[in-house]
Amino acid sequence: MDVLGPLPITLRGNKYLLVVVDCFTKWVEAFPLKNIRAKTIAETFLNQVISRHGVPLEVHTDQGRNFESKIFQELSRLLGIKKMRTAPHPQSDGQVERQHQTILNY
Repeated sequence: MDVLGPLPITLRGNKYLLVVVDCFTKWVEAFPLKNIRAKTIAETFLNQVISRHGVPLEVHTDQGRNFESKIFQELSRLLGIKKMRTAPHPQSDGQVERQHQTILNY
């Protein structure tokens, strides 16, 4: 899971995408965001991903502040999600970074 942006602002005021990739099936979903505050990302993850697909066993993110925040850590703890993170280099988060390129080239 990662955030892509800033992108050109949409008519609804969104300028970021929360990109979620299932590492097993390679299924990709992207959700528009107005901002990348931890609360916004946690709400989107809960309301768009978990509510539709169930609670994942683990979530792999980069070391962005929004994913390392107390709110995201607490959400993961309460739901029993094992939180994994990559090194601070985008190259080490290969699957989601490849999807970013696919989205940007579309």
